[in-house]
Amino acid sequence: MPRHLITSALPYANGPIHFGHVAGAYLPADVYARYLRLTGEEVLYVCGTDEHGVAITLKAEQEGLGYREYVDRWHDEIKGLFDRFQISFDHWSGTARCSQHAEASRRFFRILLDRGYIFDRTEDQWFSSTLDRFLPDRYLQGTCPACGFDQARGDECPQCGSWIEARELKNPICTLDGSTPELRATKHWYIDLPKLQKEGLQAWYASEDSSRPHGPWKPNVDGYVQAMLRDLHARPITRDLPWGIPVPEELEGSEGKVLYVWFDAPIGYVSATMEWAEQKGTPEAWSEWWQDENTQLTHFIGKDNIAFHVVVFPSMLLGLGNAWENKRFQLPHNVPANEFYNLQGRKFNTTAGWYLDNEHFFSQYSADAARFYLLNSLPETSDSEFSWEGFQIANNALLADKLGNFASRVLKFNAKRFGSLVPESDGSLDTDTDLQTADSRLAAIGTHIAAFEFRKAVAAMMDGCDALNQFFDAHAPWKLIKSSDQVNQARCRAVLERCLAYLELISRRMSPLCPAAADRLQQMLGDAAGPTTWGNETANQPPARLTAGTALGEADVLFKKIDDDTIAAEIARLEDIVA
Repeated sequence: MPRHLITSALPYANGPIHFGHVAGAYLPADVYARYLRLTGEEVLYVCGTDEHGVAITLKAEQEGLGYREYVDRWHDEIKGLFDRFQISFDHWSGTARCSQHAEASRRFFRILLDRGYIFDRTEDQWFSSTLDRFLPDRYLQGTCPACGFDQARGDECPQCGSWIEARELKNPICTLDGSTPELRATKHWYIDLPKLQKEGLQAWYASEDSSRPHGPWKPNVDGYVQAMLRDLHARPITRDLPWGIPVPEELEGSEGKVLYVWFDAPIGYVSATMEWAEQKGTPEAWSEWWQDENTQLTHFIGKDNIAFHVVVFPSMLLGLGNAWENKRFQLPHNVPANEFYNLQGRKFNTTAGWYLDNEHFFSQYSADAARFYLLNSLPETSDSEFSWEGFQIANNALLADKLGNFASRVLKFNAKRFGSLVPESDGSLDTDTDLQTADSRLAAIGTHIAAFEFRKAVAAMMDGCDALNQFFDAHAPWKLIKSSDQVNQARCRAVLERCLAYLELISRRMSPLCPAAADRLQQMLGDAAGPTTWGNETANQPPARLTAGTALGEADVLFKKIDDDTIAAEIARLEDIVA
């Protein structure tokens, strides 16, 4: 049986994250991890903040804060949003606070250097004479050499998406003081991606190396990577910065140099696992997750991180060979990258105020409703968006009317007519057509989650609820109970027993998707609720019969409806920002 090592892209500790980030890399990973745990699989889900890099030093300096003070603030705020979304990390850390991270990063560097996959080069880079320092790419702004956009950064053009060599930037200025920099010679280290491509990356990606299999790539991932592999270049992995992982001091010219953030950040997955193992009292256990052929490594990311997780980090892992304790690292089994998630027709923009205020949102709406809607509108194959109208429809018409209403109708009727005890059933309805449909759809939820088809998973749950509501309506137990016919009385009991059994199944099937609501439904089922496991029910094996006479809990509202005035007010809040 494989063990599952799951990661989400390390969020930068340089500002708040928003619902778009959650939809892209964290909520899907959480659902996947929760599902695997429920099925009895061995799972480790690690993440943490990315706490180095030019973006962080630049903003900290602009705000007059120390680097550690700055990242600590955002580390805590980011984790707060994840907690509200009930993201179930097994370990949460950060690249500047993890005690193993610096040494692990330098060890990666030394091994790759010793094995000939890192080389140094002296070349011209921009230098500020007014600040007396070399300027990393994010400290530069100028004209993109590819498309002519005049506000391109020194590393990437936000207009055309091109990677930029900073020295090729036209008409550059320093973003700190607006001065014009000059080119001066400096030494940096590069990772030889073309060499690594020839010596293993290409074969692994194309599945030509059967010893390192992976799952099927999503089309958006494959298209991006195929284009990148046709024109792969060596990439710099060091920067002139006062904050970061220092380049090994034994190397000539290393003074003032730190590892580039995109080199040390993915190593954060490894070091976080090391930290987790040490805190568990088994410091060597990290190797069982990273260097064991039974591990399936899955990275959940947004499309802007595809290059780093499908090309760069696998190249780094391949380049280590078996030089780390005579063992090889496992390469990604899958990288189900998502596209971008927008807000009400525009990109999320925390600087401009175009985002959902976390404090306000969670004071008004449930995390389960937010999780469900994000999953229902996930940008799996193309960009999608959060709209307040869509959120209201998902909450009211789907969660409240279909799932919540079914639970309420069944439990309240049973409480009134059978004293909140499970009725006795003769099994005569087990093969009912509507129940067979419910079997099929509820059984498909796990299949879709395992295939990273989260939108289909929530659709399958709703389809199952549709079938169960049809079953309840078709048999009309409120009429059967009034009949003096013993056959009808027995049929009424059978209807209620089946509905309760399927509610118990739903409480488990919805657990990865809406965990708090699933817990509440379990409480409503009282003693009839089984252990929170996925179970073995399939389309051909309906839920097991509940024991007659088992006590149920008290019915409650699973999902509260949201009125039109509330939604109109939320839309007005956003429109006021634009105005």
